[in-house]
Amino acid sequence: MNTNSNTYTVIYSIILVVVVAAVLAFAAMFLKPTQEANVKKDTIGQILTAATVEGEDILATYQEAIQAAILVDIEGNKVGELDIESCEVYGTSDLKRQIAAEQKALPVYIFKNGITVVPCYGAGLWGPIWGYVGFEGDLNTIKAVRFGHKGETPGLGAKIADEPSFAEAFVGKTVGEGEILFEVAKPANRATVNNGVDAISGATITSQALGKTLNQWFGFYQNYFSKNGATCQQECCNECKDECCTECAEEVEPAKTVEE
Repeated sequence: MNTNSNTYTVIYSIILVVVVAAVLAFAAMFLKPTQEANVKKDTIGQILTAATVEGEDILATYQEAIQAAILVDIEGNKVGELDIESCEVYGTSDLKRQIAAEQKALPVYIFKNGITVVPCYGAGLWGPIWGYVGFEGDLNTIKAVRFGHKGETPGLGAKIADEPSFAEAFVGKTVGEGEILFEVAKPANRATVNNGVDAISGATITSQALGKTLNQWFGFYQNYFSKNGATCQQECCNECKDECCTECAEEVEPAKTVEE
């Protein structure tokens, strides 16, 4: 075959493209299990950060520290469980599906140290943003947070994940009532005190997007919070966080009054 002909050039190009595509497809299939394992490990690491749990072996630490990993619906009722033994967790794609799902199955991670972690997922300025919020036993007071993003501007919007002081600003804040359960905005524009934090300077759009995401997901969990946290003051509730606290309250003998 004439190597200088157009036919040779076309055939050579086709063969080269097919070979390269086959190699890339094989590499993708070969590396997929490792990539998925790394994504799961990173997700669990973020959950552990929100739960204030530390450990060198992330998967082993999670299995040891977690008490229950359940799924709840929009009414706050338990509808399923995640397998702790296999470290089953909801990834970002799972969270994205729940936003539009008619029958939601929302993950709740309950840890032995008394912290309950719930996720959030939404749209940032340049791509998706997500996070994990750890609550104290009352399911109203924030203990710790961990946020992530895909594509936010380094040094600006990316600070939601990279700036320690931003995460620290959430500690001690609470979930509000009404339309604004939580917001992230400039001090001059913020209508809340205990259920809001200041936006990151130079990253107003990303900050506001995060606030809207938190507000939406806290709304998803609002019934679960009210059923399992608002009256969770008895010590017995620390041993059954996945049950309605009203059940625990029925087992506690009421204090005697003066008239008695």
